[in-house]
Amino acid sequence: MSSKTKLLAIAGICLLGTFCNETASAQKKSKKTNTSAAPAPVIPAAKKEGMKPFSEVITAKAKTKNGLFKTYKVDDKWFFEIPDSLLNREMLVVTRLNKVPSGVSVGNQQYGGEKLNDQVWQWERRGKQVFIRVPGYSVRADSTSDMYQSVKNSNLSTILANFEIKAYNKDTTGVVIDVTDFYNGDVMAIGASDALRKAYKASSLDAGRSYVDTIKTFPINIEVVTSKTYKSAESPIDNTIGAVTFEFNTSMLLLPKKPAKARLTDARVGFFGQSQTDYGTDAQKAERTAYIHRWSLIPKDTAAYMRGELVEPVKPIVIYIDPATPKKWVPYLIQGINDWNIAFQEAGFKNAIIGKEAPTPAQDPDFSVEDSRYSVVRYFASNIANAYGPHVSDPRTGQILETHIGWYHNVMSLLRNWYFVQTAAVNPAIRKAKFDDKQMGELIRFVSSHEIGHTLGLPHNFGSSYAYPVDSLRSKTFTNTHGTAPSIMDYARFNYIAQPGDGVTKLHPGIGEYDKWSIKWGYTWFPGNLTPKQEREKLDVWTVAKAGNPLYFYGRQGTSLDPRLQSEDLGDNAMKASTYGIANLKRILPNIEKWTYQKGADFSDLKDIYGEVIAQFNRYMGHVRANVGGMSENFKTYDQQGAVYTYLPKTKQKEAIAFFNAQLFNTPLWLINNEQLNKFDNGQILNKIKAVQTSTLDNLLNPSRIARLLDNEAKNGIASAYTLPELFTDLKTGIFSASRPDAFKRNLQRSYVEILSQLMTKEMEAPSGASPEALANYGFTPVNVSLSDIRPLVRAELKTLLTLVKSRAVAGDNLTKAHYDDVSVRISNILYPKK
Repeated sequence: MSSKTKLLAIAGICLLGTFCNETASAQKKSKKTNTSAAPAPVIPAAKKEGMKPFSEVITAKAKTKNGLFKTYKVDDKWFFEIPDSLLNREMLVVTRLNKVPSGVSVGNQQYGGEKLNDQVWQWERRGKQVFIRVPGYSVRADSTSDMYQSVKNSNLSTILANFEIKAYNKDTTGVVIDVTDFYNGDVMAIGASDALRKAYKASSLDAGRSYVDTIKTFPINIEVVTSKTYKSAESPIDNTIGAVTFEFNTSMLLLPKKPAKARLTDARVGFFGQSQTDYGTDAQKAERTAYIHRWSLIPKDTAAYMRGELVEPVKPIVIYIDPATPKKWVPYLIQGINDWNIAFQEAGFKNAIIGKEAPTPAQDPDFSVEDSRYSVVRYFASNIANAYGPHVSDPRTGQILETHIGWYHNVMSLLRNWYFVQTAAVNPAIRKAKFDDKQMGELIRFVSSHEIGHTLGLPHNFGSSYAYPVDSLRSKTFTNTHGTAPSIMDYARFNYIAQPGDGVTKLHPGIGEYDKWSIKWGYTWFPGNLTPKQEREKLDVWTVAKAGNPLYFYGRQGTSLDPRLQSEDLGDNAMKASTYGIANLKRILPNIEKWTYQKGADFSDLKDIYGEVIAQFNRYMGHVRANVGGMSENFKTYDQQGAVYTYLPKTKQKEAIAFFNAQLFNTPLWLINNEQLNKFDNGQILNKIKAVQTSTLDNLLNPSRIARLLDNEAKNGIASAYTLPELFTDLKTGIFSASRPDAFKRNLQRSYVEILSQLMTKEMEAPSGASPEALANYGFTPVNVSLSDIRPLVRAELKTLLTLVKSRAVAGDNLTKAHYDDVSVRISNILYPKK
């Protein structure tokens, strides 16, 4: 989607930890579409016939519908009657997949209801022609500004298509055009995306196998369904066909003539947003302004609202449940939607958001889940274990106009696996192969609430769960009141900290303190004609008052710097929390076979859950690892005291390495349960355990992390900084603790030497395809390894290590001596390479 049109803020629960990585930078800036790959619109040239009388174009056999534009169907031709009053009005156009062939596998473009593109169109008349222009919104200036004309001259709207005027309407207040060839043409904006074309090697549209199926017009929108067949060298079904067919729905929605009031973004409160360069401000530079994405809620009774009474909005947020959804899950999805009303009460509204079953054809024959007037939870028959909550907003102000939430059927398998692995130690009710409908329904409700948060404009708040002390999550009283995190928008899944005997039964978050605060901040209505900057001044007072209170802390997704801002973590101390989590994994693992028993079934479930235990163990390693070289990030303004970036105390970083020495580098033999492994394992599990050890070590010694250790020492001195030599010393304590290492330890020791070798011989490579600004935003700290202090310190470490391993190579069994002899040779080759 082009930044010259509008932002589509997509974020989802990203249950696999991969989907929303994309989305993390989308919280701040728009994403430009690669138009260079787009084919020019292929629209057959119209015959130059000139205008005719209306009755000769729209004959008596025309099928007529009244709506935004009056539409006519004459035989196989489709016509729009465009009134003069709607010329040059801005209209949001969204194209979605309606139906797809089986086998399509392009991320987020493979199921009916998934969005392909959105643009703003303006229908413009010039002489005997009508053009569709696509305006841009990346730069702006107020119409009263001296810069307005200059900006306008540098922001010309592109012409997407042109049409000959066929006739005037009956009273000459509008014109009639033929849109058949346009909608049936090869126009990427309303057809297959570049990703779909590349995936199936689609060369061109086959017009003979394509058609306009229906055009429906409504008071503020027009819905066009087209079936398009592309010549394809690689079909998802059968390559002998040489083609692939998709059905698309293109919605054209009239944007408000008077845009809704925009609200400026604030990095201290999490909202999706859109930004543009504003040349109309008083700033002595080209200033970037950014607006949050939010629905427009205005109280019905403003006087009562100002008295502090809860008031219904003029237009509530209504979200329908796809009729294709299994009936037993519909009530839970609706509950997840309606749960947000408690947060809207903080903004002064009641009944602000409503979940509903979609009407049946008998109740409303015109209702369609593709209709852009309706927001819908779309249910996909898919083996993808995920869900996501996008929204479409007005590019002029950030007003959210509609949402089509994606819900994949197989999200239930992932919920079941994670809930089991994270809570079965304290939750006897789920120690079984299949959850009952009520148990699964509550998990669906939880995920539904999370996705609805995204559709309200809220991104992930990865810093929220840090607000709660670890031991508070072992308290039944505390968790019954507060859940596991102050925000359901964190990735704080299930309470892996609670121990048997604690009595904790509330095991996941709900709408929490931060959620209520963010909705208050984003949706409170202010009377009067306040400008966005005047509203910002009022909101800033609220924000400063909350600063320093961890309950109201917003931690962005997309940075590796701050150990508070992590996926799947809980509590204010990763080392302590992970120790509790591992204790529970040790209780669960020996019982997997018994707790997942299914008569007559094979051991695939045992294999899956066993793998999930190792994956959960690996997550704990990631949570702890972020503490080494970590910095806290607390966004502030000039009127707030204190630092934005602060290194973690040395004691916290040393605590992290001590955790690794105890839990990881001291071989976690408890992960090897031969009685269960011999039912499914063909030699893979031991390598997986080794992979966790070596990947963690490699990440700890990443040049970017080391660069921060050196930076901390230079800024704050040896007394307070955790230095690289201290890190080497602490790691050796665990890695080389045994004079006769087992296979795991030998592998780890060789890995340590190999990593040091890399630091001696290779420069750090920045991830490809990302700008320096994006890398810095993520937490990538650049360093020139050869010119830094890294190599002298690594060389000193290798010399110390060489002395140690040589002393061990003379004693022990043959394998131990061979191992240490090999390690000493490796080190010698690094220190004294042969010329």
